[in-house]
Amino acid sequence: MCGITGIFAFNQIGSFYMINLGKSMDSLSHRGPDGRGTFVDDLIALGHRRLSIIDTENGRQPMRDITERYVIVFNGEIFNYQELKKQLIEKFNYSFQSHSDTEVLLAAYINWGADCLTKLNGFFAFAIYDKQAHEIFVARDRLGVKPLLYYIDEDKFIFASEMKSVLSYNIPRNVDLASVRQYFTSGYIPEPNSIFTDIKKVEAGSYLKISKSGIVQKKYYELPKTTNPTATVSFEQAAVQVKELFAQSIKDRLVADVPVGAFLSGGIDSSIVVAEASKQIESLNTFSIGFKDAALFDESKSAELVAKTFQTNHTSIVLGTKDLADNIMDCLESMSEPFADSATLPLFVLCKKVAPSIKVVLSGDGADELFGGYNKHKAEWMVKNPSNKVKLAKAFEPIIKLLTANRNTAWGDKIRQIQKLINGAKLNDSERYYLWCSIFPANQLLKLFDTKFEGKQEYEKRKTGILHRFKDKKYDMNQVLHTDMDLVLGSDMLHKMDSMSMANGLEMREPFLDNRLVEFVMSLPATYKVRDGDTKAVLKEAYKTELPKEILSKSKHGFDVPLSILFSKELKEWIINELLNEKLIADQQIFNWNYIKIIREAINKNGNLDELHIWSIIVFQFWWKKYMIS
Repeated sequence: MCGITGIFAFNQIGSFYMINLGKSMDSLSHRGPDGRGTFVDDLIALGHRRLSIIDTENGRQPMRDITERYVIVFNGEIFNYQELKKQLIEKFNYSFQSHSDTEVLLAAYINWGADCLTKLNGFFAFAIYDKQAHEIFVARDRLGVKPLLYYIDEDKFIFASEMKSVLSYNIPRNVDLASVRQYFTSGYIPEPNSIFTDIKKVEAGSYLKISKSGIVQKKYYELPKTTNPTATVSFEQAAVQVKELFAQSIKDRLVADVPVGAFLSGGIDSSIVVAEASKQIESLNTFSIGFKDAALFDESKSAELVAKTFQTNHTSIVLGTKDLADNIMDCLESMSEPFADSATLPLFVLCKKVAPSIKVVLSGDGADELFGGYNKHKAEWMVKNPSNKVKLAKAFEPIIKLLTANRNTAWGDKIRQIQKLINGAKLNDSERYYLWCSIFPANQLLKLFDTKFEGKQEYEKRKTGILHRFKDKKYDMNQVLHTDMDLVLGSDMLHKMDSMSMANGLEMREPFLDNRLVEFVMSLPATYKVRDGDTKAVLKEAYKTELPKEILSKSKHGFDVPLSILFSKELKEWIINELLNEKLIADQQIFNWNYIKIIREAINKNGNLDELHIWSIIVFQFWWKKYMIS
């Protein structure tokens, strides 16, 4: 796992920006504390920061082939590199100089061109410069596990693993107003767009080929169409195959020249990861996090139960409010684009605590999107299959509307979910999905933004693109899951995992996202995933004899933090005086000051307001002050 950056100049004007390569590499030091390398030649400059995982001695980058025609910078892991290496030796008599997957990837491109991408099993973002053709090829893995951003104008093409690294080349910072609207709707900015108009994200499963004559962009991988597939295997047979594919994925992701551990939240997904990994690693190192000041958010007991079941070498990290407050600035500093998923904070702290003792961890991320594990999936099923509970909720809507909804008490969170269910049931399929994915519903966005704030037309256009799968009249849950894989997985979950882990020099691997497993699960009928209201049905069936019953029967609990405690105790003054002061709000010309005053008052008096709304504003304001003012 590493950080990559580079600039490909089209002319002498563009070459002036090559001087910023060092600064760009410095901004990626956290991604690669084990090594630093550069390649500079005429109008090209490539930089690499290394976190050594495979062939720690000889896998240094940038790496050239034996002819020195090609040079590569690579971030990621190719799990089937040994198999590909054998093929390249047998078919092309290729002579390898190292034992690294980087050299195998370079050789694969030299001999197969862009077609090599379909042969790779792993996650990656890389750039290869062809000196003879004077062109650069950049690509990203199928599902977008590893990030890659770029900027292009008439003089130069710039790429990097992170936004801050792209900005290090002193390019324009024009805020994309539609992206601001999207951020406050969903809490993140979906690819290919970014917070800046002129900086884009390479889409998952895509590559770019850039030369002086122009840019070629191509999608090499699309998730298979899944609407109403015909069942080719029974539910029980599907469960067996899921287990076999997942076991292979775990085996592949344990390949490393450094120790591998696992995050254990106490939920179903991470428990399954630990169940399989512990079969192959004796005394697997597992890590969990808990909260001593907020029992609702503490799942450490469940994690300890799983650790005991599989006899892992378990470390439970218990945090108080002060621990979170002490790390919040570093967490926010690690974000070079606004990102409002509140789980970033505990994840940042967990990665920080784990990184000194281990370099690679497995996580259960991706299972919710793939198998249908979120509360919104259960809510969607309930809307389509209305029970007496739903009918009762609708009947008592006037009363339920008056009840206090929040995220920091069990009762308040239940009320919040019921209110959202009632509102969603009134909408069509696409608008209901959009509501499920929104932190600021449309009516509240109207209150948040200044009436003169623009970007709405482009935002609505992008929204239509996000919801394009719902145009299929043959609706079923697979449309929801497919859209989650397109939207939520890459832009939210994977971005969170990569940014927080790499901020601490830690590699995270997601075994649920092996492309073989993904494609099989997506080929299954929706009823195998959400079955009679039970989420992740086929996955639970696969591991029903291995996991403790308490884990299998647990309801979904997100990796959240007690934000309200932070706002009321540790951060109140800073939020009100530094981030929400009247002058800053007026200068930005984004927010409605009257609405901001309501938020200030709620924070000051510990009033009732959605904590996630406040958090999203805090993150944005911190980012604005760092990247648009200082």
